[in-house]
Amino acid sequence: MQKVQSVDEYLSALPEEVRAILARLRETIREAAPLAEEVISYQMPAFKWNGILVWYAAHKDHIGFYPRASAIVAFRDELAGYKTSKGAIQFRIGKAIPLSLVKKIVKFRLRENEQGQKAYGRGKQPQRRTLGERLGRAGLKPRRKGAPR
Repeated sequence: MQKVQSVDEYLSALPEEVRAILARLRETIREAAPLAEEVISYQMPAFKWNGILVWYAAHKDHIGFYPRASAIVAFRDELAGYKTSKGAIQFRIGKAIPLSLVKKIVKFRLRENEQGQKAYGRGKQPQRRTLGERLGRAGLKPRRKGAPR
């Protein structure tokens, strides 16, 4: 598949059967995260809100859903019937996608991203400290220029 610029462009390149499955998955994610922005990330459709929430993609025999490793761990029991890896879930084409579980995972990721933003003061990066400040916090004193080692 060539580089795509939009989710609609990504979907239009897929066979009708797969496009319908991904359209329903897309709609479900949008219902769970109505304020999220749709983007293309790593050449896959994704939803972004305070960082990427989830990615999804069509493959030869499955739909890949990528909610990050934390969600896989949090929903381990409910995902027992699906093939998973560190940050991915595979839904077989031809089998129904558990849309209620997808909604729960997206809402979990919304909470995670919200908590992550609070930790950094709503999108601000952590404050950088000078070398002197860092050494002082470690109980050390910075060496003066020209001082012997």
